[in-house]
Amino acid sequence: MGMLAALLALAGCDNQAIKELEEGVSTEADVVARFGQPENVWDAPDGRVFEYNRQPQGQKNYMITIGPDGKMRALRQVLTPENFAKVQPGMSMEDLRKMLGKPAKVTPYPLKRETEWDWRWVQPPNSPMVFTAVLNDDLRVLRSGSSHDRSTEAP
Repeated sequence: MGMLAALLALAGCDNQAIKELEEGVSTEADVVARFGQPENVWDAPDGRVFEYNRQPQGQKNYMITIGPDGKMRALRQVLTPENFAKVQPGMSMEDLRKMLGKPAKVTPYPLKRETEWDWRWVQPPNSPMVFTAVLNDDLRVLRSGSSHDRSTEAP
């Protein structure tokens, strides 16, 4: 029960932090004060993107864009069907990571020369899912798709 309480607290903290931030007004310092240090920082054409990963326990990943003026330009939850539809064969691992954030789980299959990257997410209104991207030895996407998250089922 402790894990569930921690997950609910984290979700509540994220929702509160999101309510306290305003695009075009909040600063980089405001973002860090509410979300903490980012998991990763990516350079982008319109500034920098801060990655806030909620995997493997959570089912969301946030990307927050900070413009050259130091103001928050966008805050988005990236584990969505719209983003998954953009994952195409041949896409590089780096582009995949910049789009979806750090995966919940990475499973190598050496004999097949493939690696599966899994992200946990929620299909609206509340179906727990897993999105999987299979990468080859060159770290390029071979195929991808979503399935029901069996880890949430009772034994």
